[in-house]
Amino acid sequence: MRFDIITLFPEMFAPFLASGVTRRAYASDQVAVRLWNPRDYAQGNYRRVDDRPFGGGPGMVMLVEPLQACLDAIRADRAEDPATQVPLVLFSPIGKTLDHPAVEQWAQSPGAVLLCGRYEGIDQRFIDTHVDAQISLGDFVLSGGEIAALALLDAVTRLQPGVLNDAGSHQLDSFNPSLDGLLDCPHYTRPEVWQGQEVPPVLMSGHHAQIERWRRDQSLQITARHRPELLAKARAAGRLDRKDEAVLAKIADGL
Repeated sequence: MRFDIITLFPEMFAPFLASGVTRRAYASDQVAVRLWNPRDYAQGNYRRVDDRPFGGGPGMVMLVEPLQACLDAIRADRAEDPATQVPLVLFSPIGKTLDHPAVEQWAQSPGAVLLCGRYEGIDQRFIDTHVDAQISLGDFVLSGGEIAALALLDAVTRLQPGVLNDAGSHQLDSFNPSLDGLLDCPHYTRPEVWQGQEVPPVLMSGHHAQIERWRRDQSLQITARHRPELLAKARAAGRLDRKDEAVLAKIADGL
């Protein structure tokens, strides 16, 4: 798997690629990351990568020529067959919001070229010609696409085999199919009592069936209180059984 990232600020990625549990995947090229600065492909003494928008208005627009030259260099370096080349992804407010099913799909892919926009935006002609998909992190605006690219990289990399210390860790993540798309339950560790607050006794009982039921009930409760729309999706997909519905009925009585 390989991600080529077009960014005017490649230095933003250096600490991320060298930190945390995912660094092993980047160091070994299990998830290869290549950084490309369009300024390196700009012309002239000042190597300009932006200009004022036609029609006036605030801000600057990224020029199409440096982006085209940079993309050409990436495609050549990847030595791709044009018929099977990886998609070019732009992080943009109009994109589909990134969610767990999308991350799982990207985790099974050969990678992509990630375009991190800056300033007021990117010349629309480049988008129309080359962009295959657009992704958003939510209904808010960032200074550039770098944070979104980092989020996608981290989410995809942690799903790769052998990246996490415990191979089953991500199976218990919120939104995971093993949790039927619900939120994760609370977790506890030592000490058993902290500032008068005790760990729920069931977690220390050694009774695995009861522990699993408690965790499921907590997951249902947290999801009902904070993300009820996820419950609706799980119910529509037939993922909730009678025990789940009984728990939810009790929760509804108490809400």
